[in-house]
Amino acid sequence: MEQTESLKTAVVAIIGRPSAGKSTFLNTACQEPVSIVSPIPQTTRNAIKGIVNTSFGQLIFIDTPGYHDSEKKLNQRLRSVTESQLEGIDCALYVIDATRPAGEEEVHTAALLKGLQKKTVVAINKIDSPQAKPFPVRQFISETLPEIPAQRILEMSAQKDTGINEVLRALYDISPQGDPIYDEETYTDQDLTFRICEVIRGEAINRLADEIPHAVYVEVADVEHRNEGKKLWIRAFLCVERESQKGIVIGKGASKIKEIRMAALKKLSEIYIQKIDLDLQVKVNKNWRQKDNILNKLI
Repeated sequence: MEQTESLKTAVVAIIGRPSAGKSTFLNTACQEPVSIVSPIPQTTRNAIKGIVNTSFGQLIFIDTPGYHDSEKKLNQRLRSVTESQLEGIDCALYVIDATRPAGEEEVHTAALLKGLQKKTVVAINKIDSPQAKPFPVRQFISETLPEIPAQRILEMSAQKDTGINEVLRALYDISPQGDPIYDEETYTDQDLTFRICEVIRGEAINRLADEIPHAVYVEVADVEHRNEGKKLWIRAFLCVERESQKGIVIGKGASKIKEIRMAALKKLSEIYIQKIDLDLQVKVNKNWRQKDNILNKLI
């Protein structure tokens, strides 16, 4: 990309409550499946990076976990990930769900941005929904973050790809000038193992009910490049906390694990040009969400 006077480059943290649509926005903006999208809250566990390149410059988005009030060890870790990503950023994108009233959790989320109002854009999401009520959201913003001007409070539907360009333009408007950090063909900096884990976990949590999604993590045991690099052979484990959960994930006649495997295989084949061979199994790691050594690896 040729450098011009007006080219902008910025690191942008995406902030919002669980299920506000942060990951959907990131995937739509990047036009690639960078982050897990699920109706189940708290599915994003890391600060996942997605990169948008346009004629205006480069925006490097960090999709943070939904900011959530909880005393559980896992949720406290997720909150610390979100808070740490606000240090040293160029801009913030605050995504708010227009279909939910602003409660105490929204107040705490907005408080994270008190000192960042000059470099924050607000995206009122899910305006395509019949339940959307953008006016109360605007009132909430004017009361809690009064220094954010009206032209930086925008409406969008991340799912329908409506208003995304306007949000990106608003972010470019407040971004500093600078050279792009990544090549313009790059849309994420995630390594191979991390992407495999996220794809498998994403397909698993969208097919598992109740508490099971939060009790699952993925461990990639082996990745081999075979047939002179034309094939990726992957062995991975879906790890759960209890034996009773193992049976649910496997399913009757191994139907559930087969369904997850086939869906993950399809998604991975869309991302990578190599032929994918996936060996997916289930194992138990009792009470892993309370184990620091596991949480340190995952988050």
